[in-house]
Amino acid sequence: MSESTPPDPTQPAVPAPLNTRWFVLRVASNMERKMRDKLEQRVQNAKLDELLPNVLVPTETVTEMKGGKKRTLQKKLYPGYIMVEMALEDDGAIPEPVWFLIRETQGIGDFVGSSRKQPVPMEAYEVERILNGMRQTEEQPQLKINFKVGDRVKINDGPFESYSGHVDEVNEIKGMVRVIVTIFGRETPVELEYWKVEKT
Repeated sequence: MSESTPPDPTQPAVPAPLNTRWFVLRVASNMERKMRDKLEQRVQNAKLDELLPNVLVPTETVTEMKGGKKRTLQKKLYPGYIMVEMALEDDGAIPEPVWFLIRETQGIGDFVGSSRKQPVPMEAYEVERILNGMRQTEEQPQLKINFKVGDRVKINDGPFESYSGHVDEVNEIKGMVRVIVTIFGRETPVELEYWKVEKT
């Protein structure tokens, strides 16, 4: 969050070159982005950007079909939580100005994993897993297929249009579903793109 190039809030944060650690804060569910923006604004106003360089709402990019139309949206990975990256003192303590700024920001709750007054930072591998996951879903959005094995469905496109059956397998990577339909009195598996079927 440098003053010259403010970060794009839709992009995963880039770790700062300081001695920083990531922490998790509780916030009201459905208020994650608002609390992130509020905290970022307060940090900028207090000129504490160097001590608190990143505030992040962990998300994944999901592609789904609704009403026959494809749309891409950001889905929160951990509703009710935000991540903050903070520069620490040499003894590992959170600098007092940052501590009080966070504690006095209305709408932001406790640190997750607090041990008395000393919050417990996230492990490096946890941070890396979340940031890498966000980057990957930005590059290749995950499909959100709202079917599960056993669902009754109707085929609404292709040579088997108007046939009914039940879902036998869901392949989210390929965006395909396998539907068992009865053709000429025999149960037959049919592989279809997921948007060609609808629940009945």
